[in-house]
Amino acid sequence: MPYLSILLFALLYLLTTFFFHIPVLVALAYGVLSLGCFVAYAIDKSAAKEGRWRTSERTLLLLGLLCGWPGAVLAQQWLRHKSSKRSFQVQFWISVALNIAAFVYFSVHYSAPDIGTQVAPIEL
Repeated sequence: MPYLSILLFALLYLLTTFFFHIPVLVALAYGVLSLGCFVAYAIDKSAAKEGRWRTSERTLLLLGLLCGWPGAVLAQQWLRHKSSKRSFQVQFWISVALNIAAFVYFSVHYSAPDIGTQVAPIEL
């Protein structure tokens, strides 16, 4: 089920790219931040096992909110880290919803206009 969220977001990204001409840089940002978020989860999992200093949940949630949530989903599933703590999961999925809402908002309001659909100004 969590993998479905990544698949649906990929589909949403493709649709917004087609209709609103989202720059490739956005996909690159999601990729890089997702990788960073995955690494943060892996470091925290290792620290938990070895009794070392842990990454705060707030930091993990912030990384997810800042476009890293696909990497967090993969880390939660593959590393089995933070996947069963209910309070964290509720906050995490709220942050995912906020990120997707922001993505849609900025895609619609700040995208490159489609040259074929521009209306010429009326001259008087």
